[in-house]
Amino acid sequence: MVFTEDLRTEIELEVGADEAWETLTRFEAYPAWNPFIVSVRGEPTVGAKLTVRLEPPGGRAATLHPRVREAQPGRVLAWLGRIGFPGVFDAAHRFDLERIDDGRTRFVQSERFRGALVPLFRRSLRTHTRAGFEAMNRALADRVRTSA
Repeated sequence: MVFTEDLRTEIELEVGADEAWETLTRFEAYPAWNPFIVSVRGEPTVGAKLTVRLEPPGGRAATLHPRVREAQPGRVLAWLGRIGFPGVFDAAHRFDLERIDDGRTRFVQSERFRGALVPLFRRSLRTHTRAGFEAMNRALADRVRTSA
């Protein structure tokens, strides 16, 4: 049996998708503004391996080493991280930038968790990880508003 859990949050940004992409992929600035993904090392290019430090509010911090699966400037950044072997606990994370008009963008942050350990983490994912997504979304909106 394969267990899954999906999370999805969104927020409207008061900048265009290209400006949002620029902020989202300027990883070296994450410690200054991002309360959830507090650091990322690596390049936002397909096939690149990242080092990602997560600190969900009220949850346990973790450092993951996902591989970038999709990177389309101004549109999407996605990576796949794993704990252990494939199928134990896989986490497919996505940032989608949907153009609303020339001056605004809908930012969608989502993740699909799959694997044998998902039931053990389900409560934490629904509370702490979701809270982290929402905190990051608000912080991103504030960051692009003050940078614009």
